[in-house]
Amino acid sequence: MEQHYQLLALDLDGTLTNSEKVISPRTLSALQAAQAKGVKIVLASGRPSYGIRPLADELSLDKTGGFILAYNGGKVIDCHTDEVIYERKLDGDLVPLLHDEALKAGLNILVHQKGGMITTDDSNPEVQLEGRINRSTIIHQPDFWTRTDNIVNKCLIVGEREKVAALEAKLRATMSHRMDVYCSMPEFLECVPKGIDKGDSLSQLAQHLHIAREAVMACGDGENDLSMIRYAGLGIAMANAVESVKAVADFVTLSNDEDGVAYVVERFVLDKA
Repeated sequence: MEQHYQLLALDLDGTLTNSEKVISPRTLSALQAAQAKGVKIVLASGRPSYGIRPLADELSLDKTGGFILAYNGGKVIDCHTDEVIYERKLDGDLVPLLHDEALKAGLNILVHQKGGMITTDDSNPEVQLEGRINRSTIIHQPDFWTRTDNIVNKCLIVGEREKVAALEAKLRATMSHRMDVYCSMPEFLECVPKGIDKGDSLSQLAQHLHIAREAVMACGDGENDLSMIRYAGLGIAMANAVESVKAVADFVTLSNDEDGVAYVVERFVLDKA
């Protein structure tokens, strides 16, 4: 029996966008056609929600009822209503603790908030890179937790890779019972609520929408996509994906520079040969 997919989760960098960080015309056309057939699109990324919004707007997710899955699953938002469907945050006492640990290690720390990106050092090159990626206003605040609200989905500690690696090891040894820490890049240490991943949050969203797991597709290329590719009824790895992702995928498509997302949408949703 032919499967009719209702929910399509897409990683951004290395998956939805090409090496120029844009959605190709073929991919845009395929996703518009999928939405016209009633498929709901989920943009799943480690970025904050406002860093995902420009791509969501390009796909008109506010009009078609698509979703943003931000912070690698820490926050799920309905683009049409702006309703927060699911959210996890760091315990409040962890934010000043992480601030102190970062400064002792000679590193910088930042958090994403509605008003922009709050950081201890706005001149830091990694901080500036994070601001460019997310098109974010950078707010310098030495005692930065005094400017944060009660909802911090993720802390990001940045700096020299040797110092970052040492602090990662320390936090894993002392705080792994309260939060997960991992390097998204050698200079970037992510600190997130315990147990957060794209797969769990995608499952929460599918249940909210009363969509069966078998009717979910997920495409990705990186380690942080593993959980949603395992969860989905049809888990898809890009040709440029890391080997661990290809190993668990049901199907390997073309690369992000060869319209790999368009190819699987055309094949499995639009029924094109």
